[in-house]
Amino acid sequence: MSRADADTGADTSADTGADMGADMGADTGADTGAERALAREPAAGVRGTRLLWTFGLLRSELSVTFRRWRTLALLGVLAAVPVLIGIAVKIETGDGGGAGGHGPAFVGQVTNNGLFLVFAALAATLPVFLPMAVGVIAGDAIAGEANGGTLRYLLVAPAGRTRLLLVKYASTLAFCLVATVVVAVSALAVGALLFPLGDVTTISGVRISFGEGMARAALIALVVAASLVGFAALGLFISTLTNSGIAAMAATVGLLVTVQILDAIPQLHAVQPYLFPHHWLSFADLLREPVLWDGIAENLGLQALYAAVFGSAAWARMTTRDITT
Repeated sequence: MSRADADTGADTSADTGADMGADMGADTGADTGAERALAREPAAGVRGTRLLWTFGLLRSELSVTFRRWRTLALLGVLAAVPVLIGIAVKIETGDGGGAGGHGPAFVGQVTNNGLFLVFAALAATLPVFLPMAVGVIAGDAIAGEANGGTLRYLLVAPAGRTRLLLVKYASTLAFCLVATVVVAVSALAVGALLFPLGDVTTISGVRISFGEGMARAALIALVVAASLVGFAALGLFISTLTNSGIAAMAATVGLLVTVQILDAIPQLHAVQPYLFPHHWLSFADLLREPVLWDGIAENLGLQALYAAVFGSAAWARMTTRDITT
């Protein structure tokens, strides 16, 4: 073999080895990147599927809750309370007696401005009617499913106990908001129909425009709905303790009545600030000029504390509950 042939063979071997090494490195890098991408896709797909399932479960729960005749009856009763208050005030003032200072707060101002019927109706329904309705919904949330035999099937599906509990609580909070809005809207409609509307005179004696009064009425409705957050968590916890929906609803409503009585006993003033309904009527401070936020902040903070404590207790009970019986 000549020297030229030897050089040609060496060059060919070197080039071939370099090309093969480069190709193998490129292929290996491409394969590794593709494998990593494929490894990431299932995780993202699972997260997306879980998110869609959560929203689907919440949508189904909201649909079931608000299509029940019991829920519609509760909302109907709540909507009727402002109607009764408005008619009673109209009849009393029509006889020349005047509204006076009797009845729920703000009733005396309703005859001068129908917007005050919103405040009066919320003040009348918050201590009893609104929390009783929330107690029925929250008490039946888990216990009703167990009593109907559907709880085990919900947990067999890819719902999960924690996710199901969160969906039930979210549905209860949605009812709190809807129920409060129903009372406010009904009161506004009746107030506009039976009484004049105009500028609002606050508790401090300062007049504000009707538009600002409407904005404060909307804010008051949100505060009232938020005032029921802690009680809703308490009712949900009670619902996890029994398989009877009726028993859970009765226990929740009975506890509400008991706490309301304790909050009215002067000798218990030391513990009353820690009772969940103690600051409920603090929303009246939104009708002061300037607005006093201290009582409202205490109320919302107490509700958040109740929600955290009894929400955790409900989760602990739910995750250890035997659903086969």
